[in-house]
Amino acid sequence: MSFFWIYDLPNWLLGMLMVLVFTGLAAAGLVASRPHVRRVFGPPPGHNDLVSYYLGAFGVFYGLTIGLIAVASWQNLADLDSLVNREAAALRVLDREVSWYPEPARSRLHRLLVVYVDYVIEQEWPAQARGELPEGGSPLLADFGQALTAFEPATAGQQALHAETLQALSRYVELRRERLFSVGTGLPEVVWWVLVFGAALNILLTYLFAVERLSVHLLLTLALAAFVAMLVFLIAAMDHPFRGDFSVGPDAFRALRQQMPT
Repeated sequence: MSFFWIYDLPNWLLGMLMVLVFTGLAAAGLVASRPHVRRVFGPPPGHNDLVSYYLGAFGVFYGLTIGLIAVASWQNLADLDSLVNREAAALRVLDREVSWYPEPARSRLHRLLVVYVDYVIEQEWPAQARGELPEGGSPLLADFGQALTAFEPATAGQQALHAETLQALSRYVELRRERLFSVGTGLPEVVWWVLVFGAALNILLTYLFAVERLSVHLLLTLALAAFVAMLVFLIAAMDHPFRGDFSVGPDAFRALRQQMPT
């Protein structure tokens, strides 16, 4: 489902809207279906035992499904957060390796890294938050690589340092590619259809209960609808790790930038 506009909303508003939509539709459906259900199932107690059995069975399967999806979404978010931290750490190692180069190569390489980090924080991350695949960082990183490979070691120590720096650059490029490949990460559309139809089915089953007082029936239905809405909201908030309030941010790069004097 391409409802990416929801990530432009603050989490509190998104959660409230989801609860209101789920409970509003559940309440309207209950009021509209109650007379028809009474005609088919009869007055209380109707077939409450049978309905309760089916609702319990569906609830268990749906609960397991939505729980596993929530855990998978959280794990994906945590993995990408760890990846970003490792990427920033690899870039810090690269900057420290550069600090051992002789002048003027040291100042030039460091300056290129500072420009690249500023781009990642100020332009690349906002692009990721929009679901776009940023491309401007690759030329900046290529400029750094060209300046690095143009350096000619004059001593055995410089040769060893240069080899370590090239390895550090390769390691960083690998981590960067992993992050960029994860920009569009999210649950497949079929999973969202299962979540939505599963939620609807569980709420619809509550309509089949024969309850004398409408207020009691409405309260029980709304409680279930609100709980399901909160679980769906939790998954939606974590679904795209670089989007929305609850997302992976450039904090690791900001901390790195503070350690890189201009």
